Amino acid sequence: MKKIVYLCKLFHEQNMIKTIIAGPCSVESRERLRQVTEALAAMPRVGLIRAGVWKPRTRPGGFEGLGEQALRWMRDLAAEFGVSYCCEVATPEHVVLCQRYGIDTVWVGARTSGNPFMVGELCQALHGSNMKVLVKNPTSPDVGLWIGAIERLRQAGVSDVSAVHRGFSTYHTLRASAGSQRVSYRNTPLWEVPMTLRREMPDVPLLCDPSHMAGRRDLVAPLVRMAAQFDYDGLMVEVHPDPDSALTDAPQQLTPLDFAAMLDGMAPLEASTVPAPQLEPLRRQIDEIDHEMLALLARRMEMSRQIAFIKRDLRMPVYQSGRWADVVADRLGQAAELGLDDDFTRALLEKIHAESMRVQLADKA
Repeated sequence: MKKIVYLCKLFHEQNMIKTIIAGPCSVESRERLRQVTEALAAMPRVGLIRAGVWKPRTRPGGFEGLGEQALRWMRDLAAEFGVSYCCEVATPEHVVLCQRYGIDTVWVGARTSGNPFMVGELCQALHGSNMKVLVKNPTSPDVGLWIGAIERLRQAGVSDVSAVHRGFSTYHTLRASAGSQRVSYRNTPLWEVPMTLRREMPDVPLLCDPSHMAGRRDLVAPLVRMAAQFDYDGLMVEVHPDPDSALTDAPQQLTPLDFAAMLDGMAPLEASTVPAPQLEPLRRQIDEIDHEMLALLARRMEMSRQIAFIKRDLRMPVYQSGRWADVVADRLGQAAELGLDDDFTRALLEKIHAESMRVQLADKA
Protein backbone atom coordinates (compact mmCIF):
# COMPACT_ATOMS: atom_id res chain seq x y z
CA MET A 1 0.00 0.00 0.00
CA LYS A 2 2.85 2.43 0.80
CA LYS A 3 4.30 1.84 -2.67
CA ILE A 4 0.94 2.60 -4.27
CA VAL A 5 0.62 5.86 -2.34
CA TYR A 6 4.19 6.88 -3.28
CA LEU A 7 3.67 6.19 -6.99
CA CYS A 8 0.40 8.06 -7.06
CA LYS A 9 1.91 11.09 -5.33
CA LEU A 10 4.45 11.26 -8.13
CA PHE A 11 1.68 11.15 -10.71
CA HIS A 12 -0.30 13.75 -8.78
CA GLU A 13 2.66 16.11 -9.01
CA GLN A 14 2.88 15.61 -12.77
CA ASN A 15 -0.83 16.45 -13.05
CA MET A 16 -1.11 15.35 -16.67
CA ILE A 17 -4.67 14.01 -16.85
CA LYS A 18 -7.57 15.91 -15.28
CA THR A 19 -9.94 13.03 -14.47
CA ILE A 20 -9.10 9.48 -13.43
CA ILE A 21 -11.82 6.86 -13.05
CA ALA A 22 -10.77 3.35 -12.04
CA GLY A 23 -12.26 0.22 -10.57
CA PRO A 24 -13.39 -3.32 -11.27
CA CYS A 25 -15.43 -4.36 -14.26
CA SER A 26 -17.96 -5.91 -11.88
CA VAL A 27 -18.78 -5.87 -8.20
CA GLU A 28 -18.23 -9.54 -7.32
CA SER A 29 -18.29 -9.51 -3.51
CA ARG A 30 -18.19 -7.04 -0.64
CA GLU A 31 -14.65 -8.07 0.29
CA ARG A 32 -13.23 -7.64 -3.19
CA LEU A 33 -14.96 -4.30 -3.57
CA ARG A 34 -13.52 -3.23 -0.23
CA GLN A 35 -10.00 -4.28 -1.26
CA VAL A 36 -10.00 -2.31 -4.48
CA THR A 37 -11.73 0.66 -2.85
CA GLU A 38 -9.10 0.86 -0.13
CA ALA A 39 -6.32 0.80 -2.73
CA LEU A 40 -7.90 3.37 -5.01
CA ALA A 41 -8.88 5.65 -2.12
CA ALA A 42 -5.14 6.04 -1.44
CA MET A 43 -4.58 7.44 -4.94
CA PRO A 44 -5.01 11.24 -4.96
CA ARG A 45 -5.83 11.45 -8.66
CA VAL A 46 -8.64 8.86 -8.69
CA GLY A 47 -11.79 10.91 -8.54
CA LEU A 48 -14.33 8.15 -9.11
CA ILE A 49 -14.40 4.40 -8.63
CA ARG A 50 -16.17 2.56 -11.42
CA ALA A 51 -17.96 -0.67 -10.54
CA GLY A 52 -20.35 -2.64 -12.71
CA VAL A 53 -23.59 -3.61 -11.00
CA TRP A 54 -25.62 -4.88 -13.94
CA LYS A 55 -23.52 -6.88 -16.39
CA PRO A 56 -25.53 -8.40 -19.23
CA ARG A 57 -23.16 -10.62 -21.18
CA THR A 58 -22.99 -11.03 -24.94
CA ARG A 59 -23.93 -14.67 -24.45
CA PRO A 60 -26.12 -16.03 -21.63
CA GLY A 61 -24.82 -18.09 -18.76
CA GLY A 62 -22.08 -15.80 -17.46
CA PHE A 63 -21.92 -13.61 -14.36
CA GLU A 64 -24.42 -10.78 -14.87
CA GLY A 65 -23.85 -8.66 -11.78
CA LEU A 66 -25.33 -8.45 -8.29
CA GLY A 67 -27.72 -5.55 -8.79
CA GLU A 68 -29.15 -3.78 -5.76
CA GLN A 69 -27.05 -5.78 -3.29
CA ALA A 70 -23.89 -4.31 -4.84
CA LEU A 71 -25.32 -0.80 -4.54
CA ARG A 72 -25.77 -1.29 -0.79
CA TRP A 73 -22.10 -2.21 -0.43
CA MET A 74 -21.08 0.79 -2.52
CA ARG A 75 -23.14 3.12 -0.33
CA ASP A 76 -21.54 1.75 2.86
CA LEU A 77 -17.97 1.77 1.53
CA ALA A 78 -18.38 5.26 0.09
CA ALA A 79 -19.11 6.50 3.60
CA GLU A 80 -16.25 4.49 5.13
CA PHE A 81 -13.53 5.59 2.71
CA GLY A 82 -14.86 8.95 1.60
CA VAL A 83 -15.02 7.98 -2.08
CA SER A 84 -17.59 8.22 -4.86
CA TYR A 85 -18.69 5.41 -7.15
CA CYS A 86 -20.18 5.29 -10.62
CA CYS A 87 -21.84 2.44 -12.48
CA GLU A 88 -23.51 1.64 -15.78
CA VAL A 89 -27.24 2.10 -16.28
CA ALA A 90 -29.34 0.71 -19.11
CA THR A 91 -32.93 1.09 -17.86
CA PRO A 92 -34.94 3.70 -15.96
CA GLU A 93 -35.10 1.28 -13.03
CA HIS A 94 -31.30 1.30 -12.84
CA VAL A 95 -31.33 5.08 -12.59
CA VAL A 96 -33.88 5.04 -9.78
CA LEU A 97 -31.87 2.51 -7.78
CA CYS A 98 -28.65 4.48 -8.22
CA GLN A 99 -30.38 7.60 -6.91
CA ARG A 100 -31.72 5.63 -3.95
CA TYR A 101 -28.21 4.51 -2.93
CA GLY A 102 -26.45 7.83 -3.48
CA ILE A 103 -24.72 7.07 -6.80
CA ASP A 104 -24.65 10.46 -8.50
CA THR A 105 -22.53 9.54 -11.55
CA VAL A 106 -23.54 6.89 -14.07
CA TRP A 107 -22.45 5.86 -17.52
CA VAL A 108 -24.40 4.81 -20.58
CA GLY A 109 -22.80 1.74 -22.11
CA ALA A 110 -21.87 1.14 -25.73
CA ARG A 111 -24.82 -1.15 -26.42
CA THR A 112 -27.21 1.46 -25.05
CA SER A 113 -25.77 4.69 -26.44
CA GLY A 114 -26.37 3.53 -30.01
CA ASN A 115 -30.10 2.96 -29.38
CA PRO A 116 -32.09 6.24 -29.40
CA PHE A 117 -35.13 4.53 -27.85
CA MET A 118 -33.15 3.30 -24.83
CA VAL A 119 -31.37 6.64 -24.45
CA GLY A 120 -34.75 8.36 -24.54
CA GLU A 121 -36.04 6.19 -21.70
CA LEU A 122 -32.95 6.97 -19.64
CA CYS A 123 -33.46 10.67 -20.31
CA GLN A 124 -36.95 10.49 -18.84
CA ALA A 125 -35.59 8.90 -15.68
CA LEU A 126 -32.72 11.41 -15.44
CA HIS A 127 -34.86 14.47 -16.11
CA GLY A 128 -34.75 16.92 -13.22
CA SER A 129 -31.89 15.13 -11.45
CA ASN A 130 -28.38 16.46 -10.79
CA MET A 131 -26.70 13.24 -11.85
CA LYS A 132 -23.53 13.30 -13.94
CA VAL A 133 -23.60 11.09 -17.02
CA LEU A 134 -20.76 9.55 -19.00
CA VAL A 135 -21.65 8.39 -22.50
CA LYS A 136 -19.58 5.62 -24.02
CA ASN A 137 -19.31 5.51 -27.79
CA PRO A 138 -21.70 3.14 -29.59
CA THR A 139 -20.27 -0.21 -30.68
CA SER A 140 -20.38 0.98 -34.30
CA PRO A 141 -18.12 3.84 -35.44
CA ASP A 142 -21.07 6.19 -35.96
CA VAL A 143 -20.20 9.58 -34.48
CA GLY A 144 -23.74 10.79 -35.18
CA LEU A 145 -25.22 8.22 -32.78
CA TRP A 146 -22.70 9.22 -30.12
CA ILE A 147 -23.43 12.92 -30.53
CA GLY A 148 -27.16 12.22 -30.62
CA ALA A 149 -27.06 10.43 -27.26
CA ILE A 150 -25.24 13.39 -25.70
CA GLU A 151 -27.69 15.87 -27.23
CA ARG A 152 -30.69 13.93 -25.92
CA LEU A 153 -29.27 13.95 -22.40
CA ARG A 154 -28.61 17.67 -22.57
CA GLN A 155 -32.12 18.34 -23.83
CA ALA A 156 -33.41 16.35 -20.84
CA GLY A 157 -31.67 18.80 -18.53
CA VAL A 158 -28.54 16.79 -17.74
CA SER A 159 -25.93 19.54 -17.58
CA ASP A 160 -22.85 17.48 -16.73
CA VAL A 161 -22.25 15.09 -19.64
CA SER A 162 -18.91 13.60 -20.70
CA ALA A 163 -17.97 11.28 -23.56
CA VAL A 164 -15.98 8.07 -23.10
CA HIS A 165 -14.07 6.56 -26.02
CA ARG A 166 -13.85 2.77 -25.59
CA GLY A 167 -13.18 1.65 -29.16
CA PHE A 168 -15.40 0.15 -31.85
CA SER A 169 -16.47 -3.19 -33.23
CA THR A 170 -15.13 -3.30 -36.79
CA TYR A 171 -14.88 -5.86 -39.57
CA HIS A 172 -11.10 -5.66 -39.47
CA THR A 173 -9.50 -5.27 -36.04
CA LEU A 174 -6.49 -2.97 -35.83
CA ARG A 175 -3.32 -4.76 -34.86
CA ALA A 176 -0.73 -3.43 -32.43
CA SER A 177 2.86 -4.25 -31.65
CA ALA A 178 3.63 -6.05 -28.38
CA GLY A 179 7.31 -6.81 -28.37
CA SER A 180 8.03 -9.04 -31.35
CA GLN A 181 4.37 -10.05 -31.71
CA ARG A 182 1.50 -8.48 -33.62
CA VAL A 183 -1.75 -8.58 -31.67
CA SER A 184 -5.29 -7.38 -32.21
CA TYR A 185 -7.21 -4.93 -30.08
CA ARG A 186 -10.50 -6.06 -28.60
CA ASN A 187 -12.16 -2.88 -29.90
CA THR A 188 -10.43 -0.87 -32.61
CA PRO A 189 -9.63 2.65 -31.34
CA LEU A 190 -10.35 4.54 -34.59
CA TRP A 191 -8.96 7.74 -33.06
CA GLU A 192 -10.46 9.85 -35.85
CA VAL A 193 -13.99 9.21 -34.52
CA PRO A 194 -13.53 10.77 -31.05
CA MET A 195 -11.54 13.59 -32.66
CA THR A 196 -14.55 14.29 -34.87
CA LEU A 197 -16.77 14.36 -31.77
CA ARG A 198 -14.34 16.77 -30.10
CA ARG A 199 -14.45 19.03 -33.16
CA GLU A 200 -18.26 18.98 -33.21
CA MET A 201 -18.69 19.29 -29.41
CA PRO A 202 -15.57 21.00 -28.05
CA ASP A 203 -17.22 21.72 -24.69
CA VAL A 204 -17.83 18.03 -23.90
CA PRO A 205 -15.05 16.44 -21.78
CA LEU A 206 -13.55 13.43 -23.53
CA LEU A 207 -12.24 10.43 -21.58
CA CYS A 208 -10.41 7.36 -22.85
CA ASP A 209 -11.24 3.79 -21.79
CA PRO A 210 -8.11 1.86 -22.80
CA SER A 211 -9.20 -1.34 -21.05
CA HIS A 212 -12.03 -2.09 -23.46
CA MET A 213 -9.93 -1.12 -26.45
CA ALA A 214 -7.07 -3.38 -25.40
CA GLY A 215 -8.80 -6.52 -24.22
CA ARG A 216 -5.54 -7.48 -22.51
CA ARG A 217 -3.67 -5.77 -19.72
CA ASP A 218 -0.28 -5.48 -21.43
CA LEU A 219 -1.79 -3.21 -24.08
CA VAL A 220 -3.47 -0.81 -21.64
CA ALA A 221 -0.40 1.32 -20.87
CA PRO A 222 0.59 1.77 -24.56
CA LEU A 223 -2.97 2.89 -25.31
CA VAL A 224 -2.85 5.36 -22.42
CA ARG A 225 0.35 6.83 -23.88
CA MET A 226 -1.36 7.11 -27.26
CA ALA A 227 -4.38 8.81 -25.68
CA ALA A 228 -2.07 11.36 -24.08
CA GLN A 229 -1.00 12.40 -27.57
CA PHE A 230 -4.63 13.27 -28.34
CA ASP A 231 -5.02 15.43 -25.21
CA TYR A 232 -7.87 13.51 -23.57
CA ASP A 233 -9.45 15.00 -20.48
CA GLY A 234 -9.34 11.77 -18.48
CA LEU A 235 -9.06 8.01 -18.24
CA MET A 236 -11.44 5.22 -17.27
CA VAL A 237 -9.46 2.08 -16.44
CA GLU A 238 -10.49 -1.31 -15.10
CA VAL A 239 -8.64 -2.22 -11.87
CA HIS A 240 -9.22 -5.38 -9.85
CA PRO A 241 -7.53 -6.76 -6.69
CA ASP A 242 -6.99 -10.15 -8.37
CA PRO A 243 -7.59 -9.79 -12.13
CA ASP A 244 -6.87 -13.39 -13.07
CA SER A 245 -9.80 -14.59 -10.98
CA ALA A 246 -12.21 -11.82 -12.07
CA LEU A 247 -15.65 -12.99 -13.14
CA THR A 248 -15.78 -10.54 -16.09
CA ASP A 249 -13.11 -9.02 -18.35
CA ALA A 250 -10.30 -10.80 -16.51
CA PRO A 251 -7.63 -10.43 -19.25
CA GLN A 252 -7.81 -6.63 -19.41
CA GLN A 253 -7.95 -5.59 -15.75
CA LEU A 254 -4.91 -4.24 -13.88
CA THR A 255 -3.93 -4.76 -10.25
CA PRO A 256 -3.91 -1.56 -8.16
CA LEU A 257 -0.11 -1.68 -7.98
CA ASP A 258 0.25 -2.06 -11.76
CA PHE A 259 -2.26 0.74 -12.26
CA ALA A 260 -0.30 3.06 -9.95
CA ALA A 261 2.94 2.16 -11.72
CA MET A 262 1.36 2.87 -15.10
CA LEU A 263 0.27 6.33 -13.96
CA ASP A 264 3.74 7.01 -12.59
CA GLY A 265 5.27 6.04 -15.93
CA MET A 266 3.25 8.60 -17.86
CA ALA A 267 5.50 11.54 -18.66
CA PRO A 268 3.63 14.85 -18.84
CA LEU A 269 3.33 16.55 -22.21
CA GLU A 270 4.02 20.26 -22.04
CA ALA A 271 2.23 22.45 -24.55
CA SER A 272 4.99 24.39 -26.31
CA THR A 273 4.34 28.04 -27.11
CA VAL A 274 7.64 28.41 -28.94
CA PRO A 275 7.31 28.65 -32.76
CA ALA A 276 8.82 25.71 -34.62
CA PRO A 277 9.94 27.13 -37.98
CA GLN A 278 11.68 23.85 -38.86
CA LEU A 279 8.23 22.25 -39.24
CA GLU A 280 7.04 24.62 -41.97
CA PRO A 281 9.10 23.22 -44.91
CA LEU A 282 7.96 19.70 -44.04
CA ARG A 283 4.35 20.80 -43.73
CA ARG A 284 4.53 22.48 -47.14
CA GLN A 285 5.84 19.25 -48.64
CA ILE A 286 2.99 17.32 -47.01
CA ASP A 287 0.50 19.82 -48.49
CA GLU A 288 1.99 19.30 -51.96
CA ILE A 289 1.88 15.52 -51.61
CA ASP A 290 -1.74 15.62 -50.43
CA HIS A 291 -2.71 17.71 -53.45
CA GLU A 292 -0.93 15.26 -55.74
CA MET A 293 -2.70 12.30 -54.08
CA LEU A 294 -6.11 13.90 -54.54
CA ALA A 295 -5.39 14.61 -58.19
CA LEU A 296 -4.30 10.99 -58.69
CA LEU A 297 -7.44 9.70 -56.94
CA ALA A 298 -9.57 11.86 -59.21
CA ARG A 299 -7.80 10.34 -62.25
CA ARG A 300 -8.36 6.87 -60.83
CA MET A 301 -12.09 7.47 -60.45
CA GLU A 302 -12.23 8.75 -64.03
CA MET A 303 -10.72 5.42 -65.10
CA SER A 304 -13.46 3.70 -63.08
CA ARG A 305 -16.12 5.63 -64.97
CA GLN A 306 -14.66 4.55 -68.31
CA ILE A 307 -14.50 0.95 -67.10
CA ALA A 308 -18.17 1.18 -66.07
CA PHE A 309 -19.24 1.94 -69.65
CA ILE A 310 -17.26 -1.01 -71.01
CA LYS A 311 -18.68 -3.39 -68.37
CA ARG A 312 -22.18 -2.19 -69.18
CA ASP A 313 -21.73 -2.87 -72.89
CA LEU A 314 -20.26 -6.32 -72.13
CA ARG A 315 -22.94 -7.03 -69.50
CA MET A 316 -20.24 -7.67 -66.87
CA PRO A 317 -20.84 -7.29 -63.12
CA VAL A 318 -19.10 -4.40 -61.41
CA TYR A 319 -17.35 -6.55 -58.83
CA GLN A 320 -14.63 -8.78 -60.26
CA SER A 321 -13.32 -10.92 -57.39
CA GLY A 322 -10.31 -12.33 -59.24
CA ARG A 323 -9.14 -8.92 -60.39
CA TRP A 324 -9.60 -7.45 -56.91
CA ALA A 325 -7.60 -10.26 -55.29
CA ASP A 326 -4.75 -9.66 -57.75
CA VAL A 327 -4.81 -5.91 -57.07
CA VAL A 328 -4.70 -6.39 -53.30
CA ALA A 329 -1.83 -8.90 -53.48
CA ASP A 330 0.19 -6.63 -55.80
CA ARG A 331 -0.37 -3.45 -53.78
CA LEU A 332 0.36 -5.12 -50.44
CA GLY A 333 3.60 -6.45 -51.84
CA GLN A 334 4.59 -2.97 -53.02
CA ALA A 335 3.56 -1.48 -49.67
CA ALA A 336 5.78 -3.94 -47.82
CA GLU A 337 8.75 -2.96 -49.99
CA LEU A 338 8.04 0.70 -49.25
CA GLY A 339 7.78 0.13 -45.50
CA LEU A 340 4.05 0.90 -45.27
CA ASP A 341 1.91 -0.81 -42.64
CA ASP A 342 -0.08 -3.78 -43.96
CA ASP A 343 -3.30 -2.93 -42.08
CA PHE A 344 -3.18 0.71 -43.16
CA THR A 345 -2.60 -0.24 -46.80
CA ARG A 346 -5.40 -2.80 -46.81
CA ALA A 347 -7.85 -0.34 -45.26
CA LEU A 348 -6.85 2.35 -47.76
CA LEU A 349 -7.27 -0.02 -50.70
CA GLU A 350 -10.71 -1.08 -49.50
CA LYS A 351 -11.81 2.55 -49.17
CA ILE A 352 -10.62 3.31 -52.70
CA HIS A 353 -12.19 0.13 -54.07
CA ALA A 354 -15.53 0.89 -52.41
CA GLU A 355 -15.58 4.36 -53.96
CA SER A 356 -14.59 2.91 -57.33
CA MET A 357 -17.52 0.46 -57.21
CA ARG A 358 -19.87 3.27 -56.17
CA VAL A 359 -18.73 5.31 -59.18
CA GLN A 360 -19.14 2.34 -61.53
CA LEU A 361 -22.60 1.47 -60.20
CA ALA A 362 -23.71 5.09 -60.62
CA ASP A 363 -22.49 5.19 -64.22
CA LYS A 364 -24.01 1.78 -65.04
CA ALA A 365 -27.46 2.80 -63.80
